Amino acid sequence: MARIAGVDLPRGKRADIALTYIYGIGRSSALKILDAAGVDWARGIDDLSAEEINGIRKELEQGHKVEGDLRREVGGSIKRLMDIGCYRGLRHRKGLPCRGQRTHTNARTRKGPRRGAAPRKK
Repeated sequence: MARIAGVDLPRGKRADIALTYIYGIGRSSALKILDAAGVDWARGIDDLSAEEINGIRKELEQGHKVEGDLRREVGGSIKRLMDIGCYRGLRHRKGLPCRGQRTHTNARTRKGPRRGAAPRKK
């Protein structure tokens, strides 16, 4: 099993799909990384040699911020918004959507499960 950027890549997947398991790598950036490393994207992770995996690893280290560094940067950005007290920061603090979505009927992912009316005692 190939381990890149602290993530175990799944064995039976194609190389372009397997790279998306790394936080911060999507389909398009995975294809660019594989092209730069000279690896065919249609090959499976099991079929890659150690040199090819090292090439992918080098390509990731050179030009991409992934996993821990990226998570830290995103978290710091959100913390900054909350500290300065802007609208987006307040929405993050309250756990509500901060990109203009409606909350009257939807937004269950951010708000959590519905809390219905408390049952009355008879």
